[in-house]
Amino acid sequence: MIRNSMLATGLVLAFAAVPFGHAMAQSATPAQTPPEATPMQTPDMQTMHKSPENRTVPDKAADAWITTKVKSEFGTTKGIKATNISISTNDGVVTLTGKVSSEDEKQHAERVAQLVKGVKSVDSSGLTIGAMAPGEK
Repeated sequence: MIRNSMLATGLVLAFAAVPFGHAMAQSATPAQTPPEATPMQTPDMQTMHKSPENRTVPDKAADAWITTKVKSEFGTTKGIKATNISISTNDGVVTLTGKVSSEDEKQHAERVAQLVKGVKSVDSSGLTIGAMAPGEK
């Protein structure tokens, strides 16, 4: 029984280390990589590197953290009905969609989202202003 527990613990630790090793390998800076090991990038390669499909795990994790933080801020801020607003983040740009009750609420949501660390800009064009149905908060 103890041997099985130790084996399971070892496997969990081994698998947990894999993403960290992968992330560390991706975060190598040019100073850490010898120049002869880095091929010259053409403009097409640079554009391809910045496409959303090629984003690194740390970039995606940062966007997920920003989305979570904005949702948390909305949930704890008076004057914003967080359940009516959907939030997504792509490369630091927060997109707000849903329904708000007034222009003031829309502007307040924009300001709160903009104050979150890591947010580059806020797109609230998907927020519509309208009266809430009786069942909506």
